[in-house]
Amino acid sequence: MSQISTADLYDQRGSELQSLALQFQDIGGVTGFSGPVRTVKCFQDNALLKQVLSGPGDGAVLVIDGGGSLETALVGDIIAGLGCDNGWSGLIVHGAIRDRVAIGTLPFGVKALGSNPAKSSKTGEGEVDVPVEIQGVTFRPGAQVWCDADGILVEP
Repeated sequence: MSQISTADLYDQRGSELQSLALQFQDIGGVTGFSGPVRTVKCFQDNALLKQVLSGPGDGAVLVIDGGGSLETALVGDIIAGLGCDNGWSGLIVHGAIRDRVAIGTLPFGVKALGSNPAKSSKTGEGEVDVPVEIQGVTFRPGAQVWCDADGILVEP
């Protein structure tokens, strides 16, 4: 994927961008991805997330605020595959994933805090396309986000 590196972008735009200091792991088969932000806020429940990724992504990056929980996985290979197949650029998961080996084979960007084989619940609770804050950095629907091996930058 041809895109500007986050380091070069920060050199160009500096304080115009927010840099997320929290260290996410690169899990998908693509480490550099970018696009407009979409969001899902859910805690240990991935039904709403699956519903959103089943629709067209139009090159967006889905920022999933799972509250940083590593107790259950919000994304597995099936859900990541939906995002890949439906035109999403990638996922930023403030929580855990599972099926990391399978997700690593997808031509798709996935950043997450870690992995856990435990399933999440499926009640559908959560919110879509609301601003989410992760360690002082706010992700607003429609803002541009850039991800690569160096980190995550977002327009405020």
